[in-house]
Parts: sequence; C-alpha cells; structure tokens
Amino acid sequence: MKAVLLRETGGPDRLEYTDVAEPSAASGQALVRVRAAGINFLDLLVRQGRYPQPPPLPTVPGGEVAGEVDGRRVIGLLDGGCGGYAELAAVDERWLVPLPDDASFEEGASFLMTFLTAWLPLTRHARAERGRTVLVHAAAGGVGSAAVQVARHLAADVVATASSEEKREFARSLGAQATYGYDEFTERVRADVVVDPVGGDVFAQSLRTLNPGGTLVAIGFAGGAWPELDPALLVGRNIGVHGFYLGRLMGRRPELVHAAIDELLAAWRDGAFRPVVGAVFPLAEAADAHRLIEERRHRGKVVLVP
Repeated sequence: MKAVLLRETGGPDRLEYTDVAEPSAASGQALVRVRAAGINFLDLLVRQGRYPQPPPLPTVPGGEVAGEVDGRRVIGLLDGGCGGYAELAAVDERWLVPLPDDASFEEGASFLMTFLTAWLPLTRHARAERGRTVLVHAAAGGVGSAAVQVARHLAADVVATASSEEKREFARSLGAQATYGYDEFTERVRADVVVDPVGGDVFAQSLRTLNPGGTLVAIGFAGGAWPELDPALLVGRNIGVHGFYLGRLMGRRPELVHAAIDELLAAWRDGAFRPVVGAVFPLAEAADAHRLIEERRHRGKVVLVP
C-alpha cells in the first residue's frame, strides 16, 4: 500500500511517499480503510525529533484518521500517534467511534484530537462558564479554533490572539468576541482561563493576564519551550497552571476520555460546533502540508487524503 514513511528526523523533506507493507490487525484492532488523516502538532514534533516519547524509526506518522471498516464510517485515534498517513491503518477498537452521518471524512479527521484537547481542560480542569473570560492563543489553528467554539458553547466570554488580522477575523467568525495580536494582549486582557498551545514567551506573558483564581492550561510549545516557573509566582498571584497531554490521559484515564468523546459527539450532532478543515493535501504531498503548518499559513486543521 501507499504511505508516508519517516526514516530519519529532520525537515519536511524527510517525509517519503512510498510503498510499505500493509499493516495487520492484532487482537482488539480493526483495519481501517483511511479516507482522511489529520495532521497534528505531535506529527511535526515526531518528524523534527522533538517529541518526548519518540517512536522507533522508520515509522508512518499520523495519530488520527477517518475511514471505513466493515461498512462503518469511523474516526479513530492510533496508539502511539503513528500509522495514520497511509491507505490502511490498524486501530484499537476502543478508540474507534462513529463518524456522524452528515460529516465528511475530512471533518472526521479534524475532530477528535483538537476538540478533546479543548473540551477536557475546559470542562474538567478549568471552569469555562458564563461570566468567566477564556483567552485562547493561536485561535486560528486546529486546537485554537476548537477551543474558541467550545468556550462559546460553554457560555464563557472568549478573547483570542492570532498573528494576522485575517486570522483574527477568522477567530471572530468562530465566536471570539475580541481579538488581539501577540504584542498587545498582555496589556488589554484579563482572563480567568488561558488556553495556550504556543508556549515560550506567550506562556510567560499569559500568566500576567490571569485574574485571581485563574488557570493557564499549557497544551503545547509551538512557539518555543516553556520557561522555568517559580511556584512563588503562582502562590502570590493565586493562580494555577494545568498541563494537558491527551496521549498520556488515554493510557491512564481512558474512561475519562471516552466520556468526553461521547459528550463531544452529541454536541457535534446537535450542531453546537464543527471541526474546521483548513486545507486538504494528497497523501503524496505530506511534506508540503507540513511546510504550510510550520510557516503558520494555515487555518483550522490540515488533512491528508490517500
């Protein structure tokens, strides 16, 4: 079958479109005919050699797919975050869920990781609710666009940041009530919850925006490594930092993740929100898709199709 193979880490050109052996479904797995594969930040980290728990190489990247198995339209998450950039993928049956009838495969491959990464922190760890302000960074990206929609669904006031006016306008179209550039939010925003997939200096600046009792949810470090944090700052300001790592949660608290998936699917079917498919690339152009994300030229989720 055709797949994208990563033999060694490095730039986007390390992604090789080639023939590989078809996977076999082990006990408890299903062999999914992949119709779309979502690209997540962890895929870029794996390719760059920066992922904290790297898979052995060579590997087929991709931890999120939508496709067909035994006549069912499904979406699924792959163990270890690998195997999805291919025509076939072996997926643990526990992490396969039905794709809503009115949804495209591209939307399906854009849903689970981004919306779980927004939904779980905003419903379990930080109180996103009426009367509270949620600041969402990188609001035009995959996780950011999901977080804006989720926070509005939970009746919170949503403030967002993005790197260009075009992206800020896009965030407003999703429900953000105010938007700012990264050079201005610190002075103009006071938040109860911050959703931060950026890290680096944005993480440090965001701590200063929190109201007493507020929480910063650290999700990723697309903008640089997290700075060291002195607990005295948290104590003195009466604020908190909560880390979120979906892969570890799936392994340690699967029942919590399954409950969140059920809630999200119900809300999606009710029209509360939809995943944003920002760009679709053929599987053979995976390197170009990765470049688009690295250059911050995308909105929503970028998807590969075999």
